[in-house]
Amino acid sequence: MVDRFRDPLLTPQETARHLQIPEQTLRSWLRDQAAGHPLVHSVPAERRGWPSVPFVAVIEAYVLRALRNLGLPTTKIRAAATDVRELFGTEYGLATRRIATDGLDIFVHYLDSDEIARAGDRQMPIRRVIDDYLKYVVWDDDDFPKRLILKQYDPDIAKVVIDPRFAWGAPILQASKTPVEAIVGMWRAGETADVVADEYGLTRDQVEAIVRVAT
Repeated sequence: MVDRFRDPLLTPQETARHLQIPEQTLRSWLRDQAAGHPLVHSVPAERRGWPSVPFVAVIEAYVLRALRNLGLPTTKIRAAATDVRELFGTEYGLATRRIATDGLDIFVHYLDSDEIARAGDRQMPIRRVIDDYLKYVVWDDDDFPKRLILKQYDPDIAKVVIDPRFAWGAPILQASKTPVEAIVGMWRAGETADVVADEYGLTRDQVEAIVRVAT
């Protein structure tokens, strides 16, 4: 059983790539502090260059990406994260189901105090944007995340997820648990989309969608 909080799954570089965050930004979040804990958690890597990002930190970074994409500056991201953690009473407050309810109000508060959100009619669009990010997080019974759907892959064609139970956090097709890298690697080796599809029991459209995003 993978420990979502303490088992390292990905390197910072891999995490940044899968979440489409600049690597420098993610590394800054790994160093930064909020409520006495790292803004995005990490664990010691067994060796230099080995994974150091646990699954809970993938979700933390994903939530922070939503705020960053709305234009929230780093100082306010840090303050919002501090408020969420103190309100929820856990250092992992950014990665609990409550961010979709109580935490959302905190995020909107910080956005609403910024010029990008001062107009009263901006509140609902902001909520919709954040809600759109959070709907791709699948929660477990303990209110912590168990799976992240990568929305850059069209979920209607090929649902690609990060699930700590499979492939040590590497993106996989949810239905077949096939690693994306295996599909892309076969295509890069020169096989056609039809051959790759036949090998993994996929459709040509699925293979093309995966390859288009992953490359």
